[in-house]
Amino acid sequence: MTKVITSGKTVEDAVNQGLTELGVSRDKVEIQVLEQPSKGFLGLFGVRAAKVEVKILPVPEAVPQPIKPAACKPELDDALLEDIAAKNPYEEAAAFLKEVAAGMGLDVEVHIKKQRDGHIFNIAGEDLGMIIGRRGQTLDALQYLTNIVANRYSESFVRIVLDAENFRQRRRKTLEDLAERLAGQAIRTGKEVVLEPMPPLERKVIHAKLQNHPQIKTLSKGEEPNRRVVITTK
Repeated sequence: MTKVITSGKTVEDAVNQGLTELGVSRDKVEIQVLEQPSKGFLGLFGVRAAKVEVKILPVPEAVPQPIKPAACKPELDDALLEDIAAKNPYEEAAAFLKEVAAGMGLDVEVHIKKQRDGHIFNIAGEDLGMIIGRRGQTLDALQYLTNIVANRYSESFVRIVLDAENFRQRRRKTLEDLAERLAGQAIRTGKEVVLEPMPPLERKVIHAKLQNHPQIKTLSKGEEPNRRVVITTK
């Protein structure tokens, strides 16, 4: 995959999501803004999402370089690249999180746990509600940025899931309970139930919970970030 079209509340959010999906840093892509976001009351809520196209730049053909005299020292850029390559991407990502938290007036620890398909960063500390945000929106935004930072220091793509106060598991349980309750409503009324807009990972939880239901089917409709799950009878 060399090109994606992503959406977000702001152009920067959309760009960051595209960088995460492609697994590259900003200097390796070409960005085209397809739609500017429109603002709602006092500019706090987006009526229409920003949409961008993020495309990986082609790798330029190698150009023969003149042989340097033996006495020449390595260029400063080479030293800088070596310095970046020597750094641990997970340690750099954890340091970034601590710096962001400090800017919010919070003192946190980041515990890193390796899993088969990536790493989980568990944030520990007091007053983590600011980091989690409403329904995990701030946590999701920080997760995007954390992945960008980590991949800047890694030669291969790395994936980090950010969690705090076991929010991910608690949110999954809430969504699964919601799916069961609304499935029952759809069966009783015979009418489809349209949920509020959710990010892709949360929609996936709803779909997975009801995928084997004998009377219910689910689908998604709309465009990001206003894409919704629809629960209806078979």
